[in-house]
Amino acid sequence: MSTSVRATHLVTNAAWFGGSLFGAVGLNPAAREPDTERERVEVSGTGWERWGPVQGVAIALHLLSGLAITADNRNRVASHAPTTATTLAKTLLTGAAVASTAAAYVYGERLGDAAGEDGHPKDPGVAEDARGKLAWLQWATPALTGAVLVLDAYLGEQQRGAAGLLDRPW
Repeated sequence: MSTSVRATHLVTNAAWFGGSLFGAVGLNPAAREPDTERERVEVSGTGWERWGPVQGVAIALHLLSGLAITADNRNRVASHAPTTATTLAKTLLTGAAVASTAAAYVYGERLGDAAGEDGHPKDPGVAEDARGKLAWLQWATPALTGAVLVLDAYLGEQQRGAAGLLDRPW
């Protein structure tokens, strides 16, 4: 397997993880600082609109490189039970991360559409529902993509030889 395909797979997951974690830790809390609802939505929306294309490309490349890696390792995935189980878990977590990312996008759009020009929500019920969903979705994506990174490390360990740098010398 090409080092560039593996590197693409890891770097794109790192971008997906890091971007979503920054959103939860940095951008979304900073967006609560402006005085009006409209300004808060604009700050957050602008940040996510700028990051969205980068994240979209990262997700697409992550999925494509993951397919290439799985195809290249198909015999090991099919015949080595720990690899089969880890690959299945990684696939399920990746699917959940795609779903949480898409849901966050949808609810972010709903929140933006519900924001009124006068600083108060046009539709408070829709705004509150979207805000409530986004409160937990903002943490779901970094948790899921972080778990995928951990499983990538575990899969790498399965391919490693018996003696590694951190193994005990005896």
